[in-house]
Amino acid sequence: MTESLRWIKSSYSENGGQCIEWAPEHAAATGEFLVRDSKDPHGPALAFPAQQWSHFVEYAKAQAV
Repeated sequence: MTESLRWIKSSYSENGGQCIEWAPEHAAATGEFLVRDSKDPHGPALAFPAQQWSHFVEYAKAQAV
C-alpha cells in the first residue's frame, strides 16, 4: 500500500540529517498520517491518528526553540 503513495520529504532532509517523509494525500483522505525514514523508502511506515500527530508536531516545535 505505501509503495503507491506520493511521499514528501522533510525540508530538513537536504542537510543529510535524520529526516522523515510523509504521505499528504493519504492524510487528507483518511486522517491517518503515515511517516517513514527518508533514507529507507522501502522500509516500514508508522501510522498516526491526526490528533496524535498534531501533538507530536507541537512537541517537536517546542523542543526546537
